[in-house]
Amino acid sequence: MSDLPGGTVTLVFTDIEGSTRLLASLGARYEEVLASHRKLLREAFQFHGGVEIDTQGDALFYAFAKATTRSPRRLRPSGPFLPTTSDKASR
Repeated sequence: MSDLPGGTVTLVFTDIEGSTRLLASLGARYEEVLASHRKLLREAFQFHGGVEIDTQGDALFYAFAKATTRSPRRLRPSGPFLPTTSDKASR
């Protein structure tokens, strides 16, 4: 594990909402989608100085030395992408 930030830190916990339903829907393809999801989040979190603490199932746990006040840019995965409800509404 990388050096953990000290003092006051920002913690981020992620979870895929409806992952059990998604697994049932995607079947064997779920692993590919989950791997793309993890890769995208890891790259974004590491770019912003995050340190991965743990991964369980589809969840990631990261620590950051500080919180940022600027809005993060919207990221799109380079691999498979499943549109969210908000993505569908904006079309």
